[in-house]
Amino acid sequence: VVGRTAEEVFVPLTVGGGVRSVEDVDRLLRAGADKVGVNTAAIARPELIAEVADRFGAQVLVLSADVRRRRDEAGMPLGDFEVTTHGGRRGTGIDAIAWCARAADLGAGEILLNSMDADGTTAGFDIELIELVRREVSIPVIASGGAGTPEHFAEALDAGADAVLAASVFHFGTLTIAQVKESIRAHGHPVR
Repeated sequence: VVGRTAEEVFVPLTVGGGVRSVEDVDRLLRAGADKVGVNTAAIARPELIAEVADRFGAQVLVLSADVRRRRDEAGMPLGDFEVTTHGGRRGTGIDAIAWCARAADLGAGEILLNSMDADGTTAGFDIELIELVRREVSIPVIASGGAGTPEHFAEALDAGADAVLAASVFHFGTLTIAQVKESIRAHGHPVR
């Protein structure tokens, strides 16, 4: 699938899911991926980040961090963030902000910061989460989860994201890419 996609798509291609080893990264790059995302395997064995960065360069490795606010038994937010796996369904007990900083130190080239709480809500990106991660890392942060209006994208960039990601608002035709780009440009952010 990666090879066929790379033959048809002429934008940088990042591939993730099931990446567990340097060999998996090598196979994906040879198939046409430009970057490779890791999540669960890096949590299980953080050294994987350094191994991939050492072999292929930091620019290849994107840490995908699925983050959720920790909550007490009554469901009330505790004020900090936890890294999760399995689409946000399994907590790891790992502090998300510290994990992003550690991944950057190990050689991650970018962080795809997925707010599992905001994902699918169309209520906006988790600005607090973006700001907290931005304070700890100097590598690019891609904000994901919560986009609903064109203004939400600029708000995430204002909070320190270097890039923004959305899916359902485009898939379902709620927004167009042109609308979002125009809004970002109008808020004073550079747009390609």
